[in-house]
Amino acid sequence: MNMTDYKSLDAKYYMPAFSRTMMIRSGKGCTVWDADGREYLDCVAGIAVCSTGHCHDHVVEAICRQAKELIHCSNLYYVPGQAEFAERLATATRMAQVFFSNSGAEANDGALKLARLATKRKEAVAFTDGFHGRTIGSLAVTHKPAIREPFGPLEPKCSFVGYGDLDALRKAVTTDTAAVLLEPVQGEAGIIIPPEGFIEGVREICDEKDALLIADEVQTGMGRTGTWLTMHQTKVMPDIVSLAKGIASGFPMGAIAAREGLAFQKSEHGSTFAGGPLAMAAAMATMDVIEPILPDIAGKGKRFAELLAKWNPRVRGLMIGITVGEQECPKVQQLCADRGVLVNCAGHGNLRLVPPLIISDSEIDRAAGVVNEALTEVLG
Repeated sequence: MNMTDYKSLDAKYYMPAFSRTMMIRSGKGCTVWDADGREYLDCVAGIAVCSTGHCHDHVVEAICRQAKELIHCSNLYYVPGQAEFAERLATATRMAQVFFSNSGAEANDGALKLARLATKRKEAVAFTDGFHGRTIGSLAVTHKPAIREPFGPLEPKCSFVGYGDLDALRKAVTTDTAAVLLEPVQGEAGIIIPPEGFIEGVREICDEKDALLIADEVQTGMGRTGTWLTMHQTKVMPDIVSLAKGIASGFPMGAIAAREGLAFQKSEHGSTFAGGPLAMAAAMATMDVIEPILPDIAGKGKRFAELLAKWNPRVRGLMIGITVGEQECPKVQQLCADRGVLVNCAGHGNLRLVPPLIISDSEIDRAAGVVNEALTEVLG
């Protein structure tokens, strides 16, 4: 089917919730090909999802091997691979126990449920420009008015304060606050890095007010910034962590990890598909690939930072953000695509690069060269 016919079919039968113009037909490593066979260096990676690149042999083999034995079994039974991966993830995150989900939004929903159970409180505090998902629960703690307001009233009740503003946070956290949700780097906002000492200050306020600290590491976790959790680069340990995106190389999966003393008991939470055999195989293989390259990720980010230095990039591992402008960013994105490099525009006109963690130095050089050319053409 040609793309004209495909677009017509899509327009007729698929709800028009997305803006898109091209189809990615196949991928390998950091490279993808569109429906016309054109090649691109992918610095979007499914929005920080394809952490091991596209169709990594080790991940594909693990999924295929498991698919030949068992594709699904209910959580009414012990699931092959589930306990083994739970141990590995708990160890990597330095948490006590985990619970699996099917997405980052679902993980954040679960984290909120667990916080409300543990504290017997009902409200939350989150940050302006934070993004935690689009389910009703995760949307309640997501700041962007355009995607929140059509669906109100939302639960849990949530107060929003400026990212980096500890004084405002101290006033906002009350005896009704179950949890504060924090992204250690704001991804959808455009790779916004918090001021020095901010995360430590959030932990202190949570401790003072007996509120839990939920670290949303859906985008920042699983090695994206050079450690399994970005929170590991601070002196702070959260009470609950939410994970997804890069956890299983593109297989739909999320997780929450919690410290000792925080756990769902029988019938308090559940999921039909979560933690299934295929997800466990994909996630275990993903960690196999990422673990040996973790020490290299900070250096890859530094290489991007040096090559893009003219534009004052914000860089934390392989999360790169550049302020471009609401009108200008789409132009830069398109110019990059025209020259064979995929990037995307996040919030407030910020250009975002979140390439596969396996990206090579030569691929970094190529991507940075194209981005520099596009930015120079648009911004001068």
